[in-house]
Amino acid sequence: MSEKVPRERDSSIHEVEFTLRDSKYPFVGVSESENCTVELVEMLSRGDGRYSEFFNVIDADPQRVDALSTAHGSVDTTLLCDYESGGLFEFTVSGDCPAYHLAELGALPRTVRGENGEGRIVVEIPPQYDSRAIIDAFLAKHPNAELTGKREKDGVTPMFSRSTYQQLLTSELTERQREVIQTAFEAGYYDWPRETTGEDVAAELGITSATFSEHIHAAERKLLSALFAELP
Repeated sequence: MSEKVPRERDSSIHEVEFTLRDSKYPFVGVSESENCTVELVEMLSRGDGRYSEFFNVIDADPQRVDALSTAHGSVDTTLLCDYESGGLFEFTVSGDCPAYHLAELGALPRTVRGENGEGRIVVEIPPQYDSRAIIDAFLAKHPNAELTGKREKDGVTPMFSRSTYQQLLTSELTERQREVIQTAFEAGYYDWPRETTGEDVAAELGITSATFSEHIHAAERKLLSALFAELP
């Protein structure tokens, strides 16, 4: 992860945009070969250097997308649901993935989109990190990427308003799922880098790791489903 910088040096949040045209990246390659749109909706750390990236694929045959994505050695692909003009996929990634690398450096991926062979990544860099160092480190690892924009923002983009989030927690999750995901959050399970493991959270709750995994994944899927439902 990139070096943190003293907050007084720069209190701005930087929004940084990159363009990629290399088909070795699944979200770019699939969009090119299938003439479709591949868009990241959410990204979650799974620990051990792995991330789950949830992609909506529009205007493509889900089975063909599944086969193309599986061909990449660093990606495990799961088709969560399909519909008439595409599908929702979970890509579990590690290694040579640009969004994964940016997240490890301390950036917050907000847009990861492939369309007709061109990839676009927009991230937000919190003020405690050196944006120049993150950009340089990313371009050094992905020299085929192009820095196409850098802007200052007043705040990090929220995924939900507070009232909407509270409503989702109440209406979509069971009491046990709420307890598990809240405990995991407060323990640093979702921090980058992760401050605690699933086994640690399970021990705090007095449940097995398998039960923790069952509840946390069910809660995440429900919240993600609610998020997808709000997309145009």
